[in-house]
Amino acid sequence: MNDTATILPKPAARAGEPRRAGVLDRLSHVEPVALVWLALAVVLLLLVVAPLGKLFLVSFETQETGAFTLSNYVTAYGRARYRDALVNSLLLGLASATISVVLAVPMAWAVSRTDMPGKGLTWAVVLGAFVVPPYLGAVGWILLAGPNSGVINRVWRAATGAEGALFNVYSFEGMALVIALHSFPLVFIFVKAALDLVSSEMEDAANILGAGTWTAVRKVSLPLVWPSIMAAFIVIFLETIALFGTPAIIGIPARINVVTTQLWQFFEYPVRVEVAAAYAMPLLLITVGMIAVQKLLLSRKGFVSQTGKGGERRPIKLGPWRWALFGWCASVGALSVAMPLLVLVQASFAKAWGRGISLDNLTLRNYRLLIFEHEMALTSIWNTIWFSASAATFAVLIALLIAYIVNRRLVPFGEALGFLAMAPFVIPGIVMAIGFYAAYASPPLALYGTAAIIIFAFTARFLPIAYANSSAAVRAVHPEMEEAARILGSGRLHAISRVTAPLVKKALLGGWLIVFIVASRELSAAIFLVGPRTRTMSVLLYDLSEAGNFEVLAAFGGLLLLITMVLVGVGMKLVGRDFMLRRT
Repeated sequence: MNDTATILPKPAARAGEPRRAGVLDRLSHVEPVALVWLALAVVLLLLVVAPLGKLFLVSFETQETGAFTLSNYVTAYGRARYRDALVNSLLLGLASATISVVLAVPMAWAVSRTDMPGKGLTWAVVLGAFVVPPYLGAVGWILLAGPNSGVINRVWRAATGAEGALFNVYSFEGMALVIALHSFPLVFIFVKAALDLVSSEMEDAANILGAGTWTAVRKVSLPLVWPSIMAAFIVIFLETIALFGTPAIIGIPARINVVTTQLWQFFEYPVRVEVAAAYAMPLLLITVGMIAVQKLLLSRKGFVSQTGKGGERRPIKLGPWRWALFGWCASVGALSVAMPLLVLVQASFAKAWGRGISLDNLTLRNYRLLIFEHEMALTSIWNTIWFSASAATFAVLIALLIAYIVNRRLVPFGEALGFLAMAPFVIPGIVMAIGFYAAYASPPLALYGTAAIIIFAFTARFLPIAYANSSAAVRAVHPEMEEAARILGSGRLHAISRVTAPLVKKALLGGWLIVFIVASRELSAAIFLVGPRTRTMSVLLYDLSEAGNFEVLAAFGGLLLLITMVLVGVGMKLVGRDFMLRRT
């Protein structure tokens, strides 16, 4: 018997079978991760590329026929009022970022490098200023520093007999200060994190050479953290020029037009989305340009403070000056958190907020009106919760899959996914919202005013936060732990669910809570996309501010703050006391 294996020819297939078998054979060899990669690519195209691409195209189209035209740009920048709004936005961004740096850098240095008392209180101030929505803080400052009825100005006139206002919040300076009082936490976080890495040996060397404490700070410490100061300055500048709430609440009554309020006027009837698209393009170009300038400036100089092991870090003893620094931190806390919140609480329980605190002025009617009588209050609360929860869930899920593929290098060109996930970071929220309107508001999808378009816009807007958080979490889990599970017979998905997911779930929960919180207070994107029945709490707050009913507005702001603080408390309990500030 012949031992040689006989190779038999494959039986002939029926007509039509070879092609079907070939396709099935090829599909059977496709890795599941490749399908995930393709699905994520499609999702990112829909969330990021399509809105921006449509926005760009619409800016060159006529509304009636869709023909190519440059008239949208001529209309957008043909009037001096529109050009002035752009200049005002740039000046406002510079002013707010500068004030934020002035407020926060001494606080960061005091907490990181000195023996100043009350560091826990300073951290509470930073967290409070970060949590309070900027537009709600603006309402608080209207109650405090309105030129006629503001508490500060009424007390000033009563004490001095003067007729004018001590401080008028309805001014360019007032608007810049109010924005800075809710932006400085970013500078604090950036600079403190950098100062924590600077060894005390650097300052000791300066002291040995004859420099005093303040000279060492100015000549050694601050130059070493200059990249962090610059990064925070640029982020606040970009956030300010894209901010809608505070410029609308303060700027419109003060007749100070900025880019975001001008864009809102383009959306008044009749809607001129093509002109708005053309007018929004400089915001995107300015953002990209500022990021490029930052990289160029920092690439020309080194900022290395140490190599190898870090040196000892000892708190600098300031003597009596530590109380001066504490006074500075307390003053910033009073201006940014304590004073606005106190006046908002007083107004929320008042029949007429201008009458001050008295028993005959106290009432629960404002809360009763919102909870039991107002047509949209409870609906907007429910909308806010489920829009934000859905967006946070989608953002964290998408970000986790992208972070895993990129960090484990599972597919070629995976870095492109990471790039698209971070791209919304350099896209102003208001530009993203107009892009979603241009792409998905019209037929055949006709999503304008629906929950879907708001959730998708929130997901895209805050995807960079979720991705940065997920990427750090995945990098912290060594691949060998998954490989060990796979060697023992586990598949990749099983290894991820049983090994990786339990190790990163705490970090992912923190990321989910942050996205939920920032989405629940988002106004710049929501204001352009909500419909009559999909209003969120932030949009309803803006509507109430236009109506001028500050008592009901303060009560509704209190409900928003209550929801936010409950979530912050949950995050502190489950993830850590500084979970928001560590991931910002």
